[in-house]
Amino acid sequence: MISNIEVGRTGVSEERVRQLARHYQCPDASLVDALAEMASSRKVRHWWDEYRGKLPDDFLDVSEIEHYAVGIRTAQTVHLPGLFQTEAHARALFDLVVPALPRLEVELRVAHRLGRQRVIDRDDPVTYVGIIHEAALRMQFGGPDVARRQLEHLTEAADRDNVSLFVIPFSAGSFHGAGQSILHAEGPVPQLDTVQLDSAYGAHFADAPTPLANYRSLLELMKRSSLRADASQDFIHSIARDL
Repeated sequence: MISNIEVGRTGVSEERVRQLARHYQCPDASLVDALAEMASSRKVRHWWDEYRGKLPDDFLDVSEIEHYAVGIRTAQTVHLPGLFQTEAHARALFDLVVPALPRLEVELRVAHRLGRQRVIDRDDPVTYVGIIHEAALRMQFGGPDVARRQLEHLTEAADRDNVSLFVIPFSAGSFHGAGQSILHAEGPVPQLDTVQLDSAYGAHFADAPTPLANYRSLLELMKRSSLRADASQDFIHSIARDL
């Protein structure tokens, strides 16, 4: 039973989580409560379940991580945050996948990416902090018109109380984390934090204490290289006006 739980073949109930925690004499009540809450909520069918078997599992894993996160921090140097991509921008990205994807799979991936954005719009929206390099802002995926609408959408998102965007300009020169694409999802307790990294072969997840501490430090260093939030929003506006 335990091996099946560990590889995701078998679900685990709230009662089972608490039973295992007692058996292993786990002293952290807040961690046990958070795990039990997650187990309880998994009894409900979530929106990403409709994509199960249609998209790679790591797409669904990212959706689940973002759904349960109490805070999300990201850093991108080439691409814009998935939680704020327009439909046209996302479609232009998926059209560049090699080998080329069938049209149906492109549309499924676009619909899934737009579905992820509900964590920003829901009644209890997640707190989001995004760090974006100027290079990502100037990449014209889909052409100038698509890029301009994408940047306008990004500045509108930055007006939300739960969203903060920070731009690292070219003038900052070298900076920590260059070339990285990082998603740090903060769990209800620090032990449930997860980092997701993009790669050419799919998503990579890290949840061990040492890598988590390193990525938290890296995100802080990247933020120090960025403009203030208000200056960042003006910077994005200026690039959009030039398109």
